[in-house]
Amino acid sequence: MKLQRLRVEQLRQFRQPVEIDALEDGITLFTGPNESGKSTLVQAIRAAFFERYKSGSVDDLQPWGDSSAAPEITLEFHWQGEQWRLAKRFLKKPRCDLQVGSQSFSGDDAEERLAELLGFQFPGRGASKPEHWGIPGLLWIEQGAGQEVQQAVTYAGDHLKSALGSTLGEVASTGGDELIACLESDRAKLLTGTGRPTGEYKAAQEKQESLASALANTSQQIADYAQLVDRLAELRDQQRQDRDKPWVDYRNQAAEAENRLWEVAAWQRDQAREQQELTACRDSQELFRRQLQGFANQQADLEERRAAHQRAVADQERLREQSDAIRTHTEKAKSVYENAREQVRLAQQKELGDRLRRDLEQLDTRLADDARRLEQAKVLLEGLGRQREALQANSVDGADLKRLQQAVRQQQDLAIEERAAATRVQFHLQPGKALALNGESLEGQGERLLLEAATLDIPGTGQLRILPGGQDLAELARKRGQLADRIDGLLNTLRVASLEEAEERAETCRRLGEEIASAEKTLDILAPLGVDTLAQSVALDTKRREELRQQQGQLPALADDQPTLPVAEAELEIANTELQQAETAAARHASDIQLAEQAVRTAETERDKLSRAIEAPERQQQQAEANRQLIDLQARESALQQSIAAREAQISAANPDILQQDIDRFTRTANELERVASEREREILTLESKLDTMGALGLEETRAEQALAVEQSERRCAEFSRRAAALDLLLAMLREKRQALTRRLHAPLQRHLNHYLQLLFPGAQLEMDDDLVPQRLLRGGTSADVTALDALSFGAREQMGLISRLAYADMLREADRPTLIILDDALVHSDSQRLAQMKRILFDAATRHQILLFTCHPENWRDLGVAPRDMQALKLAVPS
Repeated sequence: MKLQRLRVEQLRQFRQPVEIDALEDGITLFTGPNESGKSTLVQAIRAAFFERYKSGSVDDLQPWGDSSAAPEITLEFHWQGEQWRLAKRFLKKPRCDLQVGSQSFSGDDAEERLAELLGFQFPGRGASKPEHWGIPGLLWIEQGAGQEVQQAVTYAGDHLKSALGSTLGEVASTGGDELIACLESDRAKLLTGTGRPTGEYKAAQEKQESLASALANTSQQIADYAQLVDRLAELRDQQRQDRDKPWVDYRNQAAEAENRLWEVAAWQRDQAREQQELTACRDSQELFRRQLQGFANQQADLEERRAAHQRAVADQERLREQSDAIRTHTEKAKSVYENAREQVRLAQQKELGDRLRRDLEQLDTRLADDARRLEQAKVLLEGLGRQREALQANSVDGADLKRLQQAVRQQQDLAIEERAAATRVQFHLQPGKALALNGESLEGQGERLLLEAATLDIPGTGQLRILPGGQDLAELARKRGQLADRIDGLLNTLRVASLEEAEERAETCRRLGEEIASAEKTLDILAPLGVDTLAQSVALDTKRREELRQQQGQLPALADDQPTLPVAEAELEIANTELQQAETAAARHASDIQLAEQAVRTAETERDKLSRAIEAPERQQQQAEANRQLIDLQARESALQQSIAAREAQISAANPDILQQDIDRFTRTANELERVASEREREILTLESKLDTMGALGLEETRAEQALAVEQSERRCAEFSRRAAALDLLLAMLREKRQALTRRLHAPLQRHLNHYLQLLFPGAQLEMDDDLVPQRLLRGGTSADVTALDALSFGAREQMGLISRLAYADMLREADRPTLIILDDALVHSDSQRLAQMKRILFDAATRHQILLFTCHPENWRDLGVAPRDMQALKLAVPS
C-alpha cells in the first residue's frame, strides 16, 4: 500500500484547503515547529479511516471557534495494482465515498471495505478507540506512545495471527489445547491462578485448621486447669500461715508508738509556752532598758539647754550694739533715692514734650492722607450703590437659566425630529387657484409640515383628511407640549420673555459683578475698615490733635542741661537698689534682734522645765522601780533558758519524727497484710468454683477425640496437595511442549525481529509470548543477561517498540497485507548513538514499506537521504 495524496479542509488549524501530493515510496519527512499542524495531519489520516462519517463525536476536528465547519479529508493510495480514493466529510452533510479502480462505494459499505482492507473495526457508537484500531493502531505511532506496544499488539492480535498462515492450525489440531484446558479446569477446582487452595481443597484445609485450633484450645484449657490447681494449693498454704493474724501485732506496735508521740507532743507544747514566756521576758527587759536610757538622756538634754541659753544671751547683746550704724546708713540711702526720683520726674516731662511734638507732626501727616482717602471712598461708595441696584434689577438664577437653555435645546432637537417624521404637503397651484388647509389658504407654491390630522379643502371637489402616520408623531407632539410648558414656566420664573433676554441679563449681571468686585477691592484699599470707620478715624485724629496741643502748652520750661530720661532712670535704679539693700539689712537686723530675744526666752523656759522634771520625786521613784524590774526579769530569763535547754534534750532523745514514721510503717504493714489476706480468700473461692466447673467438662476425653479428627483431616489435605502437585507438573510439561511448537510457528516473526535487533544489539534476542507480545530482551546470547521489557529505560522501550512494529510490518507484507507506517515525533528520547543506529533500521525498513515521519527536530534527521517537507510551506501553497 502506497499513500499518494492527502487533502484536508476546515480541519482544526487548517481552515483553508491544504494538499500534500506526490508522496514517495520509502520515507517521507515532514518538519515544522510545535503547533505547526503535524499531529493534525496524523489525526486527519486516523479520522479518515477510523471514524464513521456519521459520528457526532468528532467535533474536535472543527477549527477552533467555528462550530459551523464541516471537516473534509481526501486520501488517494495504490494497492494491489488498483487506485483507491477515499473522501469523507463530517458533521455538516456528512458523507463517505470510496472509489476502487472502476468500482464505487459509499456510506457504510465504503467504511466496511476499508476496515476489511486495513484490518480494523468501527465502534458501535461514539468515537473510535484504540481497541478498534487493529493493524493501523499498531503501525501508526502517536506522539509520546512509541514505548506502549503491548495493548496495540493485543488489539491487533487476531490479524497478526492470521498473517502467520495456516501453520497455527497445527497447534489447535494437536489436541494439546483441549488437554491443557481440561487439566487447567481440574487444577482450578483445587488451586487458584496464584497457587492458593480453593474449592474442596480450601474447605478441607480450613476444616483442618479449625480442628487443629480446637485441639490447641482444649490442650490450653487442660494446661490452664493444672496451673489453677497449683495456684490454689499455693494460696491455701499462705492462708494457713496467716491464721495468727500478724497484722494485729503491727497495729499494737503502731498504738504504742502513737502513745509515746502524744507524750512528746505534751513536752513540745510546754516547750512552746516557755519559749513564748522567754520572748516576753526579753521584750520587757528591752522596754525597761529604753526607759532607763530615757532618764539618762534627760540629764544630758538639761546640760545642753543651759549652754544654749548662754549662747542666746550673747547673740542678743551683739545685735543691739549694731543697731545705730544700720539706722544711719538707711536714712542716707533714702535721701539719695528721693533726689534721684525728682531728676527722673523732670526728665519724663522733657521726654513728654519731645514726644508730643513728634506725635503732632505724625498726626498732621496722617490727617491729610485720611481726608484725601475719605473723599475718594465717598465718591466710590455712591457709584457702588448704583451698580448694586442695577445688579439686583437684572439678577438671573443660574440653575434656572441652565434648565431653560437645556429645555430650549431639547425643543430644537424635537423640532428636528418632528420635521424628519412629519408628513410633508408640497403644493404647486396654478395662478388664481387656492386650497384651504385647516382654514389656511394655500396659493402659489410651498410646503407644509403636518404633525397632526389636517383637513384639505379642495374648492368644487370636496375635502381630504390627512392623517400623519406612526405613533412617533403623537409621542413627539406630547413631548413638544411638555417642553413648551416647561419653557413657559422657566421664562415666568426668570421674569423674561425669551431665552435671549435671559442670557443678555445674565451677561449684564456678570459684567456688573466684575465692576462691583473691582470697586469693592479699590474701596477695601482706601478704607479697609469701612468709610464710616475712616470718617470716624479722621474726626478722632482731629480731636486728638487739639488735645495734644493743649497738653504741650501746659508743660513747664526746663533747663537745657537737664539729664535725659535714661540717665535719670539709671541713677534712680542705682539709688533704689542701695535703698533696698539698706532697708533689707535693717529689717533683717530687727528680725534678728527679735529672734534672739525669742531664743533667750525659749531657752530659759526649756531649761527650767527640764530641770523641774528631773528633780521631781516621782521621776526618782520611776527610775528606781525600772532598775528593780530589770534585775528580776534578767533572773527569770536565766531560769527559762535552763528549763528550755533541758526539755529540748528530752524531746530530741525521744525522736518524734522517727515515732511518726513508726506509726505510718506499722499501720501500712497491718493494712497491707489484712488486704492481702482478704484478697487471697476471694481468689481461693473463685479458683475453687472455676476448678469445679472445668472438672465437669471432661477435657481429657474431648482432647483425644479432637486429636483423632485432626489426624484424619491432615490425611485428606495431603491427598489434595499431592493431586494439585501432580496437575501442576503435568501442566508444566504440556506447556513446555506447546511453547516449543509455538516457537517454531513464530519463527517467521522472530526472524524479522532478529533482523532489526542485530543492527541495535548484536547477538540479542527479543522473546514473545503466545500472543506475539514482546516480553524480554536477551543480550549477549545467554539467559544470564535477561531484562523485562517494562524494566528498560524509556528510550530503550521506545526503540524496542519501533523495532517490534517494523517486524510486524514485514510479516504482514509477506502475508500480502497493506502496510503504512506513521511515526509522529518518534525516538525523541534516544541519545545520539542509539538514534544513529535507529536511522539505519528505519532506512532499511523503508526499502520495503512507506514511512511517514513527522518531527519538530529536523536537525536530527538530516542524514536520512530524503528532502524534508516544511509544514509552513505546505500551508502557504495553493492546492490545485
